[in-house]
Order: sequence, then structure tokens, then C-alpha cells
Amino acid sequence: MSQAEDITWLPKPTTRPNGEEESLPSAWSPAGFHVLSKPTGAICNLACSYCFFLDKELLYEGSRFRMSDDVLDRYIRQLIESHHTPQVAVAWQGGEPTLMGLGFYRRAIELQEQYRKPGMSFQNTMQTNGTLLTDEWCEFLKENEYLIGISIDGPAHLHDAYRVNKRGEGSFDKVMRGLRLLQKHDVEYNILTTVNRVNGDHPLDVYRFLRDEAGTDWMQFIPVVERVDEDGQPAHLRGTYASERSVQPEQFGQFLIAIYDEWVRNDVGRVFVQTFEAAARNWMGLGSSGMCVFNETCGLGVALEHTGDLYSCDHFVDDDFRLGNIADTDMGDLVASARQHRFGQDKRDGLPQYCLDCDVRFACHGECPKNRFLITPDGEPGLNYLCAGFKDFFHHIDRPMNIITAAMKSSRPASDVMQVLRQEDAAFASAVRNAGRNGPCPCGSGRKTKQCHGRPTPHADTNAPLPVGVGVPRPKVGKRAQHD
Repeated sequence: MSQAEDITWLPKPTTRPNGEEESLPSAWSPAGFHVLSKPTGAICNLACSYCFFLDKELLYEGSRFRMSDDVLDRYIRQLIESHHTPQVAVAWQGGEPTLMGLGFYRRAIELQEQYRKPGMSFQNTMQTNGTLLTDEWCEFLKENEYLIGISIDGPAHLHDAYRVNKRGEGSFDKVMRGLRLLQKHDVEYNILTTVNRVNGDHPLDVYRFLRDEAGTDWMQFIPVVERVDEDGQPAHLRGTYASERSVQPEQFGQFLIAIYDEWVRNDVGRVFVQTFEAAARNWMGLGSSGMCVFNETCGLGVALEHTGDLYSCDHFVDDDFRLGNIADTDMGDLVASARQHRFGQDKRDGLPQYCLDCDVRFACHGECPKNRFLITPDGEPGLNYLCAGFKDFFHHIDRPMNIITAAMKSSRPASDVMQVLRQEDAAFASAVRNAGRNGPCPCGSGRKTKQCHGRPTPHADTNAPLPVGVGVPRPKVGKRAQHD
């Protein structure tokens, strides 16, 4: 946990006469923004069962799904011209971005140098499944100081449950080969783990594998919430149900809690978990959590398709959220448009009263709007599917998070929390032993110790059979087009 300076650029709405937002060509003036560029669109060499983005192939039927040199040039130039910050992020994602080949990314670096403003630097990033990485790729990534996000869902039996190729074969071995190449060439990387119905039951197996065997000190945990219709068919942004592959709300909360309890007692200051870092920033009342899903508003993270089409967000690559094409309108103007500003403000303004009254809203802010498809207990739409899990998690971490933030505000290391909790744990364990099996549990639950904290700790069966339906590649979108 580090007390990093808040460098996220927040929206600065311009003055609008009489509130006539839509009459103005520009509704805000962000100094910078983040673009996830998808040079291969939805095309990938894997067919992960839960990957909603593979379905986006339907948006561009007949396309070659390769970003042209003209679109690349236009993108880099407009990205640089639109930024008034000393550093610009150039982020690539997919699909699988390495399918474009090294020549494409060498040209992107050349264009950065061609259009660079005086004193400007770049942070090049790429999210990849890692299966196509080679020594040549890694030499290029190291030379140009790329930050690589590599997708791993845990040890082999958990990773291969859904991360499969088009033949249904697990990708774990090839992904790990790619990770070892990154490590061999000292390429900076972090690991992104999607939390689904299968690995969601094995939080410590996942965390300890990433920490001890994959050897990462930076992790992202992204919940799989795959929206489907009443027939179980994918219905991204329109479905009112979650697929059988999706993590369940309480399951995700318990997944985060188990990992947090391990982390906060052993790994603070040496392992960084994005969700925990974001929570600490919100507990401290900083201007941004560093994660868009936990910020009050959004709108500064857009997605660029291989055609030059710009969308409001990576999770909203949909005709209803297409801002325009950068061949017709400058990227900066599209991001600063009244339409995009309203999209970002709707994250806050669309919260139901149930969320507005919640005691942990400061930490969650309703999470991502793409997941708000439930009804609140009082019948209002717009409740986040993951609400129950996030409530459990944020309530659970309140006390240790207060210890952490108090330390940081006093210029002491956040890792002080580990000693505090260890001492408390030792004292409580002693109290449990002294209470006796039939005495009242020291936690104050009113139950006998043997029925509460004196019970043996259950151990997950890592050899348990996986659910039916895992290891099945996502079907080609053309076979399901009638349902979309």
C-alpha cells in the first residue's frame, strides 16, 4: 500500500448558460483521458467461455478486424493533441492485441515520437492472454518500457475451467510460458484474474498461486458478470439475469474477504491488490480511487475500435453508446462532448435511493453501471448485481482499513496494520483456548466456543470435480445472432 499522489484527472464542467448542456459542443474540459484501443476488435486466438467481448464481432460483420495505418496514425496524433498532461497512456487491448504483429506496435512507437509534444512521455500498456509472446516480443516490450497485463485465472485446474481455445483445450501452459518470458526479459507486468463461478470458491488457492508461483506483486480481480436473457442467451447490457458462469454476489464478497484477510496480515506493502488500493483511497477521501468502477462519476475511459469508432466505455461498445468516428470528429471533441459528459454523470445521478442511503456508498458508488440490472428491496430499478457481495466486503474491512489510513495520514507505513492484527489475533486465540469448548465464545456471539470460533477450520477440496459445462469454448457469434 503506497500513499501515491492523486494524479487522476477529474472532470471540470464548463459554465453552461441556463443549464442548456446539450446545446454546447463541449460539456467539460478534461486535461487527459484514457483510451482502450482494440486494433483487432473482438478477434482472439482463444475462446474463453465467459468472454462477452467476442460477441462484438457482430457489430462489424465482414470486417478484416485489423486497424489500418491511417486509423493508427489518426489515433496517435489525436490522442497526443487532446492531452494537456506530461504523460499520455497508450493502451492496447482486444480481443487479443498481439495478433496485429510486432510491426504494428513498432509503427505506433514511431508515431509517438513523430507527434510528441515537448516534455511529453508515454506509458505504453497492453492486456494480453500471453499465449503468443516470444523472445522477440519481450525484447521489444522491454526496450519500449511497456506495462503488460497478463490474464491468469489461478492454478491450472481453475484457469482452464473457462480460459480455453477454440477446440476447448486449456490455455494454462501457454499462458505460463508467456509469463515466464516476460519475467526472463524483466518486462514490467501485472496479473488480471477474472473471478467466475468456479475459481470464486477458491480465493486462497488463487491468491497464493499468483503470489508464490506466478510471482506477481500486483493483482487485479475482475468479477465475471455475464448478462443473459430468460433463455440463458447472451444479452449484454440488456439481459436481466446472470449466466451460470458468472460469479455470484455473495461468492465474490467472500472471495475478496478471504484474500483481504490473508493480505492484511502478511503482505501489506509487498503485494498490491487493485481493489484494496482503491478501497484505501476511498477510505482516505481522496479525489479518485484509481478504479473507474469505484469512482462517483466516470466518462474519462473510452474505447476505440479498429475502425476508428469511439465508444463511451469498454463495457459499452454498443450502437447506443457510439460517440462517433475519429475520421469525422476529433477524439478530444468526442470525449468532451455533452453526450459523453452526461454518460459519466449518469453513474452518480442514476443511483436508486437504496444506494444513496447505503453506509458504504463512499467506497462503492454503485460500482459499474453495466452491472446495475437488479431491483432494490423497495422496488426501484438500478441495483448493482454485486451489491450484496460488496456490502459484505466493505463492512468486513472497515476496521483494518481505518488502521491503515490512520497510519498513512500520520506518515507511518501502512504495513503497521499487520503487527496490530497479529497481536490481536494472538490474544483472541488465547482467549478461545481459555474459554473451553463449552464456554461462551469470546467473540460475544452468545454461542458455545465449540460452535463458533472453536470449530475446526474447513479446508477447500482442490481436487473436487469442476461443474458441468466448463471447458466449453464460446460459440461463434453467428450461431447465436438471432438471440442478440
